[in-house]
Amino acid sequence: MIVLKLGGSVITEKDRAETLDGNALERAADAIAAARADGGADLVVVHGGGSFGHHNASEHGVTTTEGTHDANAALDIHGAMTTLNRFVLGRLLERDVQAVPVHPFSTAHRDGDGTLELPTGQVETMLAEGFVPVLHGDVIAHAGAGATVVSGDELVAALARALEADRVGLCSTVPGVLDDEDAVIDRIDDFETVADVLGASEATDVTGGMAGKVRTLLDLEAAASVFDCESLASFLDGENPGTTID
Repeated sequence: MIVLKLGGSVITEKDRAETLDGNALERAADAIAAARADGGADLVVVHGGGSFGHHNASEHGVTTTEGTHDANAALDIHGAMTTLNRFVLGRLLERDVQAVPVHPFSTAHRDGDGTLELPTGQVETMLAEGFVPVLHGDVIAHAGAGATVVSGDELVAALARALEADRVGLCSTVPGVLDDEDAVIDRIDDFETVADVLGASEATDVTGGMAGKVRTLLDLEAAASVFDCESLASFLDGENPGTTID
């Protein structure tokens, strides 16, 4: 069982509102299709918001903790994400990957403490029936806060735990987690050892940047890898490119 995240900054031009990076998405879809054709492990895909979700969330002041009670704001964010999701699904379906959508707005919520609740029965059933579920960053109902953002990284962590994933991969725009000399850090097993070199994302990102990703992945039992699009095929082939986080 593999949970794979396609970073929003990989598949979109993150500094230009609602702009797809078609070439990168094509390469990612090619790698996924090749792995599925070889009869690989069950796969769940999650993609980030990139210039679709993050731009709209920022416009409305909605984050993972700051919510909105404005239905139009929620629908702007959700609508942008379903548009991006259709692009991802389309590229996969063109390559005979049996990809189907799972929209968190209709399935997940946060309780009053902000804890994410994500039922996974539908995902498990989809996998058992041979489908590749594709989830995405989204807005979700949040008790006491209206609607807040759920990030792709949060979804990856929740899915990895619930589905007892063997491997977790985050496909990013960088070849791994970089140190202060822009060299890839081979392995991270403690956040404090890398805290000083993890900066915020340069583009608009309401969900925490690389530091947030590393913190989230360190909490998982499954080993995780952070790598770039060029290394996606090798990850799906069972290798551990980029940075291993465990």
